Amino acid sequence: MSQPSIRHHQESVTVHASAEALYDLVSDITRTGEWSPVCTSCWWDDDDSAGQPGAWFTGRNELPDRTWETRSLVVAAERGREFAWVVGGHYVRWGFTLTPTDHGTVLGESWDFLPAGIAMFEGKYGEAAPGQIAERTQQALDGIPQTLAAIKRIAES
Repeated sequence: MSQPSIRHHQESVTVHASAEALYDLVSDITRTGEWSPVCTSCWWDDDDSAGQPGAWFTGRNELPDRTWETRSLVVAAERGREFAWVVGGHYVRWGFTLTPTDHGTVLGESWDFLPAGIAMFEGKYGEAAPGQIAERTQQALDGIPQTLAAIKRIAES
């Protein structure tokens, strides 16, 4: 099977807000539906560990042709610096990085399609896996700039 070569993507935007304020926004997964073009809502699976590394949350995703839920594991939670999670615990890593500047904060969003995710798609979709992987990759590439623009708009309003 031929695989698309893109497995990692990252973009950033400068936001006129402090790194701590931006962290508080992006790490509040219950607000994800306000900025994500695909994930319409999220909730913590266990309120006692919410927001900490090792915590799990569930996200509801919607596209015109399908709706699904995923569970994700928080893998980085450092206020003012980074918030990241891995879908399914080992399939796809999403994250935000925050770098203070003289004019606010550079907010970066990254996406990594991990080897276990590729293997899962190959097992689940067989010969259709390359097309499914390419579709998910394109959704990430399209969604990251939309997400960053929406977060910037919310944080600066």
